[in-house]
Amino acid sequence: MADLITVDDPDDPRLRDYTGLTDVELRRRREPAEGLFIAEGEKVIRRARQAGYEMRSMLLSAKWVDLMRDVIDEVPAPVYAVTPELAERVTGYHVHRGALASMQRKPLPAADELLRTTRRVVVMEAVNDHTNIGAIFRSAAALGMDAVLLSPDCADPLYRRSVKVSMGAVFSVPYARLDTWPKALETVREAGFKLLALTPDEKASSIEEAAPHRMDQVALMLGAEGDGLSTQALVAADEWVRIPMAHGVDSLNVGAAAAVAFYAVATGRPES
Repeated sequence: MADLITVDDPDDPRLRDYTGLTDVELRRRREPAEGLFIAEGEKVIRRARQAGYEMRSMLLSAKWVDLMRDVIDEVPAPVYAVTPELAERVTGYHVHRGALASMQRKPLPAADELLRTTRRVVVMEAVNDHTNIGAIFRSAAALGMDAVLLSPDCADPLYRRSVKVSMGAVFSVPYARLDTWPKALETVREAGFKLLALTPDEKASSIEEAAPHRMDQVALMLGAEGDGLSTQALVAADEWVRIPMAHGVDSLNVGAAAAVAFYAVATGRPES
C-alpha cells in the first residue's frame, strides 16, 4: 500500500519528476535519460499500469484521492497530495485532470524483434509533433496495426502530450527505433515487408488500387506534417500510394491520413 503524503512546498525535491512539464526541451532531455514518463489522467494512469509499467510516484489533488483509492492501495510508490495551486506551480500548467503519475520506462525492443512477429507495421519518418504521434498511435491501435517503427528523429511516444492524445494507446502498440535512416528500411524489406510510401504525389497509385489488405506483410511509411516523406525515403519505397481527394483538397493532416490508410491496410483482415 502506498503512503499518502501531503506536500505544501513546490520546491520539495520529492516532486522533481513533475517539475517544468511545459518545458518541452527540458522534458525531452530528462525523461528518456532518467527512464521516466508522465501519465496524465485517471484512464491513462490505469492503462499504463495495465500495460505493466511500474509507478515511481503519483501526484494528486485532494478530490482525486478517493477516485484513485484502489490504485493507491495497490502500489508501493509514494502518493503526493497537493492543492491544485501547488500542482500548477510545480508543473507549470493547470492540471485539469487532477492526477499525474511518474512511470518507469521499459527497455525498447529491437526493430528486427518486432518484425519477426508482425504483418502490419507503421514506419514514421521525422514525425516530431507530439500531438500527431499520439493520434497516429491511437489510430494504429484501433485499426489493428501490429507495431510502429520510428526514424531516429521522431518525437518520443511517451512524452506527456503524446500519451494524452493517444489516450494510452501508446502502451498498446509495440514500437522500436530504427538506428539508421533510411538504410534501416532495407532491414524491413529483408524481413518480408512491402514498403508503401504514403504521399499525395499524383504519380502514386490509389491506395485502393494498391490493395494493401491483400498483401502478406505491409510497412506503411508516413512522413512529417507539411514536408511528408523525404526523397530518400520515397526512393527506398517499393510503391507510392495516395488517398484520393475531392473538392480540390490536396492532402490531409498526417494523423487523419494515417487513420484512413490504416483502415485500407486492415480492410478484410481476419480478426486476430
